[in-house]
Amino acid sequence: MSVYNDASFVAAAVQSILDQTERRFEFLIMDDGSTDRTGEILDEFAAADDRIKVFHQANRGTIASVNTLYDRVATPLIARMDGDDIALPNRFAVQLAFMIANPGIAAVGSNTHDMDERGVVTPCELSYPLEPDEIAAALKTRNVICQPSIMIRTEAVHAVGGYHAMYRHCEDYDLWLRISERYAMANIAEKLLIYRRSAGQVSEKNRFTQAYGSVLAQIAHSERLAGRPDPFAGRVEYPTASELEDIFPGSPLIAQIRERVIDSVKYSRVGLNDGGIAMMKAHLRETGDKADFWRTTGRMVKMGMIPQALSLSLDLLRT
Repeated sequence: MSVYNDASFVAAAVQSILDQTERRFEFLIMDDGSTDRTGEILDEFAAADDRIKVFHQANRGTIASVNTLYDRVATPLIARMDGDDIALPNRFAVQLAFMIANPGIAAVGSNTHDMDERGVVTPCELSYPLEPDEIAAALKTRNVICQPSIMIRTEAVHAVGGYHAMYRHCEDYDLWLRISERYAMANIAEKLLIYRRSAGQVSEKNRFTQAYGSVLAQIAHSERLAGRPDPFAGRVEYPTASELEDIFPGSPLIAQIRERVIDSVKYSRVGLNDGGIAMMKAHLRETGDKADFWRTTGRMVKMGMIPQALSLSLDLLRT
């Protein structure tokens, strides 16, 4: 588990792991440069339970932090956890039994309950695909494995190189895609995790970056499956628009990337403001394709984004 400024929730998250009915585990936690009481809370838990190993570092981000922890794992299985979620008491026992019974499966997630910032739990209508073939097919277009619910074989993580630095805010999705190219993955129908949803969580605050990275991960996955080199191998930052032109000169992939990212953020105020509107304008300039942009301007008005809607409308009228 890697945590950063999770003082409000981290004690409950850690306690939910300590309350597991399967008690044979080592709990590695990285305090990623927290500036609140997160580090103190974690140290108090570690002092009371020798299964907990807490590491402190200057802030480096989730990808670097979790990769460091992956390198320190000494067990054949890894269970991921986030600092604001709750693992149900039987999570480890159920997943461990599944992995023992299914040696051909490299990773298993589960369905989840939802929880808001106040801790109110609500039923989650989303059900993930369960079987390996269903998961492999679905991963081509969307993430169907909840990261903090995953239990994964350590050898599989190391075989594919852990998280890749470029994929900020969608590092898990890229990892699942790369694992799925070599191994089978599964989900358990039972809900073994309570997943916290809030306006301040990383995925909500970084909707555009997550959407852009997810589309690039899908493109890279398709290229690898076709036997071609990963176009983003070794990168640590997302490519700019001009860099995409260099990577895919004259390719229709560039327009397709824009279309897929726009489709992912068109209902998100944060996503539109952070890059979605600029990408829509670039798409208009370069292709003249208005798609359903007029509908998007209407949604922007309803979201109170009046100046942005007017600006986009003017571009649409000029096109």
